Amino acid sequence: MLGNVLMNSVFHTSTAMPAALPFLIGLVAVPDIAVRPGLVDLLVVAAELSSPVDSANERQVLLLGNDCDHPEREGGRAAFAAHASALRALLEDEALPDGLISADDRACLLKAVEPHRYPS
Repeated sequence: MLGNVLMNSVFHTSTAMPAALPFLIGLVAVPDIAVRPGLVDLLVVAAELSSPVDSANERQVLLLGNDCDHPEREGGRAAFAAHASALRALLEDEALPDGLISADDRACLLKAVEPHRYPS
């Protein structure tokens, strides 16, 4: 399963995730792909786990580790930034099936492409 390759654990993406993000974004845009909902879920997880960890938040650090120990987070942020226009276009697509991307997932993905606009 793709998720097993792109995730090191429940709380950490693998170093392969940043390289895979452009392809995930592209695949999620394909209307008739059978695994589209699962790909959306994986994209949302990648967005969440690419967010910087607040080093002053002891619980976050305990669960997620420090950013300096997980360079894949910065790689994920860079990949989301580099492909922000494609992801925004997907999120603005009026033809998306209802329920494919929930309001919470949409907010998470928008935060991944515009972190300055949606602070933690």
